[in-house]
Amino acid sequence: MKKIALISHDGKKAEMVSFILQNKSLVNGYELYATGTTGKHIENAGFEVHKLLSGPLGGDAQIATMVAEKNIDMIIFFRDPLDKHPHEPDVQMLMRLCDVHNIPLSTNPASAVLLLKGAKVQD
Repeated sequence: MKKIALISHDGKKAEMVSFILQNKSLVNGYELYATGTTGKHIENAGFEVHKLLSGPLGGDAQIATMVAEKNIDMIIFFRDPLDKHPHEPDVQMLMRLCDVHNIPLSTNPASAVLLLKGAKVQD
């Protein structure tokens, strides 16, 4: 089963849950992984999700490890570009590793829909 990592900054958590609910048919059939707080919100919306550490506590790094080990197929990361984040180096590392290992990464709902639809076509 293919695996999707879901990450969202604090200001984007409601948007992530809304996105997952609106695109349930596109995420069905995927194993979901998420950083801690994002995962809790997704779980509360009725989805089964593997929760990792919170982003600032190492969750972004855990997902980066999964990328490096080829244990994740795509990442949806709703970033808040208008706020500062103390764990920004981890975020940059994760994005760099996606580029290095050719893992699809979406940072907004429009590109996430296209990514998921494209993945369904390939299946």
